[in-house]
Amino acid sequence: MEYTIKLTWDPEAGVWIATSGDIPGLVLESGSFDALLERVRFAVPELLALDDTKSPLSLNFLSERHERLAL
Repeated sequence: MEYTIKLTWDPEAGVWIATSGDIPGLVLESGSFDALLERVRFAVPELLALDDTKSPLSLNFLSERHERLAL
């Protein structure tokens, strides 16, 4: 089964946020992109186990970060 995880940068809070419409309850944040990926890899199997999902998992990560530059 393939799941999509959206990773978005929140400039006000200074953190990356992970959410997914495919995985109920997935909302994680971290100041480090790599640390957030690790947290997601750990949390997703646990969250899906709550829904009795036991098939092999495939995670598709989409990241988004917007910055405004002063000219």
